[in-house]
Amino acid sequence: MDAPAQPSPPTATQPGPAAPPPPPPRRSLVRAAFRLIFGIVPIILVLLLLLVVASFLFGSPDGVQERSFQDHRFEGTTHKIAVIRVEGPLLTSEGYIKRQIDQVVEDEDVKAVVLRVNSPGGLVSATDDLYHQLLEMRKSRGKGQDIPIVVSMGGIAASGGYYLSMAVGDAPNAIFVEPVTWTGSIGVIIPHYDASGLLKEWSVKENSIVSHRLKGMGSLTREMTDEERAILQGLVDDSFTRFKAVVQTGRPKMNAQQIDQVATGQVFTARQALAAGLADKEGYIEDAIDRVIELARQKDASLKADDFGAVEYRSPFTLVDLVVAQASSDEPKLSVEALLDLTTPRAYYICTWLPGVTPTK
Repeated sequence: MDAPAQPSPPTATQPGPAAPPPPPPRRSLVRAAFRLIFGIVPIILVLLLLLVVASFLFGSPDGVQERSFQDHRFEGTTHKIAVIRVEGPLLTSEGYIKRQIDQVVEDEDVKAVVLRVNSPGGLVSATDDLYHQLLEMRKSRGKGQDIPIVVSMGGIAASGGYYLSMAVGDAPNAIFVEPVTWTGSIGVIIPHYDASGLLKEWSVKENSIVSHRLKGMGSLTREMTDEERAILQGLVDDSFTRFKAVVQTGRPKMNAQQIDQVATGQVFTARQALAAGLADKEGYIEDAIDRVIELARQKDASLKADDFGAVEYRSPFTLVDLVVAQASSDEPKLSVEALLDLTTPRAYYICTWLPGVTPTK
């Protein structure tokens, strides 16, 4: 019996298994990384340059960009209906809302304004200043030719949001509510908490040095005295009186007693607001646009409905937006400035049930 054949050793024409390739030299990896980095950097620089150019071409953080509002309805027109948006809490009288108002004042082609309100209100000072700016805008054309204003209320137009809506003045049928709108909440609030019990448990005492006993009025570290409460109540009452006076200018058909009946801080549905006289019509923003065109034509009978086009304003996208977006993505940091701002007593025309704003009795 023959012995099994043994495998022949590899020859030059029959190579063995290929050896794994040697790892690339470290120097090659570093060189590849540099190529990648220096390839991306120019692209980033070009993008930043394009953003800078766009900022100069299409606006700046101090301005707004105009664009057509539902241009499928209004085309080839010469006169503008400006839609000014009031959205979110009113914490400052500067910024986007003011820039929209300024744009209307500067643009002589704007013949009427629809104030689109979707706000729960905010600081008394900011709200009143914005209201003042709207009144100045309304009479900016001079010669008694006020710019007609009609309000279109969104989901919520309460407290300070309702306060701004009074800029319509005595124009009839000028406040429109959507079927699901919440409005009203006519009132004033100074948030306050008494944390003295908690601090007592922690054996924390306040030893602030003040020039007068009232300098530390409203402190969270001790119970409020009757004297302090009376003073703060006086501040609220003065702001409340101002609020009701403003409501009277925008609701001239309501007498003082009727206003007192609804000025309880209560939030009203659209149906309730209409029944109480706080609003005029149920409808959407398109209905408000149609109505303000009617008011503008009443001032100038030569104008036709087809002469008007609706525009709205948007804040331009700039490099500042990138910085702000990056800042907002960072975790919030505790600072002395933030603490002082949070502990500063403020009066609000605002509708909210958030524990940081609503006081406890």
